[in-house]
Amino acid sequence: MALPYPDVTGALLAGGSARRLGGVAKGLLRKDGEPLVARSLRLFGRLFPASLIVANQPAPYARLGVPVVGDRIPGRGAPGGLHAALHAAATPWVFTAACDMPFLSEAGVALLCARREGALAVVPRWGGRLEPLHALWSRACLPALERALADGEPSLRALAALLDARIIEESAWRMIDPDGRAFENVNTPEDAARLGFTVR
Repeated sequence: MALPYPDVTGALLAGGSARRLGGVAKGLLRKDGEPLVARSLRLFGRLFPASLIVANQPAPYARLGVPVVGDRIPGRGAPGGLHAALHAAATPWVFTAACDMPFLSEAGVALLCARREGALAVVPRWGGRLEPLHALWSRACLPALERALADGEPSLRALAALLDARIIEESAWRMIDPDGRAFENVNTPEDAARLGFTVR
């Protein structure tokens, strides 16, 4: 059976320190006995020919059956993670998501992919803010990203502006995700409890 998006790699960015969760690897929070990242990787397996995890501490993710890559340019946060994912991918496009987003959906990926022609990146906007950790990035943006990283510490939102990313406005996103569930993430113990996740 052909994959829907054979030119896209799915990448989970797992580089945060999770201080508000007591240092627990957020991607390994569990629901119904399953790690959060495993849920995302299962979706990726249905959509993309390859998946990877970006993490500077690979050990927690080593048993998940996908490559785990570290930052090539240390100390740059999420932009450094995007850079590592784009470098590691063999496909022209990379769908990036934070490792603690439990409600990634095929419909969300489909909307991003449908809008990518002629763009270097496709980024949703929700609640007035761009969501660059739930976005589609072309490997063609690597030169601009590397220049930006060499010049300083750009945010992913600044990078999206630099690339003139195509924006999926909230009105369009609501057609497939009325409550913005795709952008939920687990930052605090309260988030974990509300969304039904546990440490073990």
